[in-house]
Amino acid sequence: MSKRIAIELLLLALLGLMVGVAPLWAQYKADVKHITGQLKKLAPVTISYDESILSAEEKKVIAKLVEASRIMDEIFLHQVYSKNMKIRDELATSKDPSDSKVLEYFTIMFGPFDRLDEDKPFLGTETKPLGANYYPEDITKEEFNQWLEDHPEDREAFEGTFTVIKRRGNKLAAVPYSEEYRKWLEPAAKILKEAAQITSDASLKKYLNSRAEAFLSNDYYQSDIDWMDLKGSIEVVIGPYEVYEDNLFGYKGAFESFVTVVDPVESERLATVANYLNDMERNLPIPDEHKNPNRGASSPVKVVQEIFTGGDTKAGIQTTAFNLPNDERVREAKGSKKVMLKNVSQAKFNNSWIPIADVVLDPEQRQEASFDAYFTHVLLHEFSHGLGPGNITLTDGTQTTVNKALQDTYSTMEEAKADVLGNYNFQFLMDKGVYPKDWERTVYISYLGGMFRSIRFGINSAHGRANMIQFNYLLNKGAFLYDEGTGRFSVDFKKIKNVVRDLAQELLMIQAQGDYEGAKRFIDTYGNMTPVMEATLARLSHVPIDIKPIYAIAQ
Repeated sequence: MSKRIAIELLLLALLGLMVGVAPLWAQYKADVKHITGQLKKLAPVTISYDESILSAEEKKVIAKLVEASRIMDEIFLHQVYSKNMKIRDELATSKDPSDSKVLEYFTIMFGPFDRLDEDKPFLGTETKPLGANYYPEDITKEEFNQWLEDHPEDREAFEGTFTVIKRRGNKLAAVPYSEEYRKWLEPAAKILKEAAQITSDASLKKYLNSRAEAFLSNDYYQSDIDWMDLKGSIEVVIGPYEVYEDNLFGYKGAFESFVTVVDPVESERLATVANYLNDMERNLPIPDEHKNPNRGASSPVKVVQEIFTGGDTKAGIQTTAFNLPNDERVREAKGSKKVMLKNVSQAKFNNSWIPIADVVLDPEQRQEASFDAYFTHVLLHEFSHGLGPGNITLTDGTQTTVNKALQDTYSTMEEAKADVLGNYNFQFLMDKGVYPKDWERTVYISYLGGMFRSIRFGINSAHGRANMIQFNYLLNKGAFLYDEGTGRFSVDFKKIKNVVRDLAQELLMIQAQGDYEGAKRFIDTYGNMTPVMEATLARLSHVPIDIKPIYAIAQ
């Protein structure tokens, strides 16, 4: 190296020490105008609840649960992207007034990637890692699979829901969540135990204590069992569950929480459906050997009012209902619980569904749509997650689960299955007299109208692509009709029942056979944006895509 070059490098190094390294976010100029436009797509809605339902003691418990839920925000922010904490801190201390708007959107998206626009970066230029922050950013599927081929003893830990994959020199290692997120999980466990000491609800006390222990042991089985048995007014779930963020394999669970209060009248009315769970399983349009009659007799359904949420569930698009747990061992033993967030569903229906339907549906059919049909389909969607193949045996004799067999296609295929079976089971229950037979038209019309709302989430999301699949399949088969003159859609009631049945059968059989390549082909065939849909979505640019919750309890 020449003396001159050495001196120049030394001067550059000294200059760097004097001015400091530029903050990560300062390397880029965010398009604040675009971000402001994106924020307008989320209608601010105050999420309140009937406080009279809760006692003074229960309100103290709720305060603790909200505190623990905020910690789930921190863990999930770390799970999404390795640089998130640094970016967030630098935006928060920025002197640039425009960065407050960037920080607002960053907080909603849990990172610099736009969940309303196919995860494109709105800050910086880096693309979102397929494996989020669960795996080394440079890892490939081939490297991961080759490691397991060479080290079969690592398979259970590597494919487990509650581990992250790290590089250790030239090796790969699975690190338990309890170790990776210890600095957050230890205080969260402490808060849950404090809440358990306050409550006189024995079932809630048991769950909070066992979930606190799970945070530290990394074994969530018993606490999932205990969650299934909650009996009181407070309905809470907190921990790692959904695998949507893992787009590399769909293995890793994201931390989230729901703090809710049970609506006893609505829960009793809808619990009737649970009595037909085994009948719905037997009625699935697949051979009996693929049906799963042993997913547990217990399938509680709760209609609740949301109070507060944390982590994965509030990133971007808001959840209207959930069906947990996802552990097939728990589903075999106890079934699964369906929790319907009625105040959130009503807010979405009022602020998004109605104005969308006014634009895209045939005017005569639009008049027949209803919130009751929309909300009931959401209920049956959640019930349908618990139906169909779970533990499966592949053609080579390998025993596995649908989730592991379908890998990164699982979330999309499962959401499509649950949506289609929601309608298939709706028809079954109307035929049984559980719901009025004269709801038949409104059910399918409301189903069609809801697809546009979900597709607007973006087809890179599991829910958005799942709805794109259904829409294209049903339109191609003539069950949905498009009027080029008016740009509006309608349902062909002569075809819709059979086509829904056919689609349900195709999705279920791909799952039953663990057919990963078949799932990829199906998604590639039906899951793509079309000119018709693009033109329709362009006409909906004035309609909020979703809501931005403002939690009354946090104010």
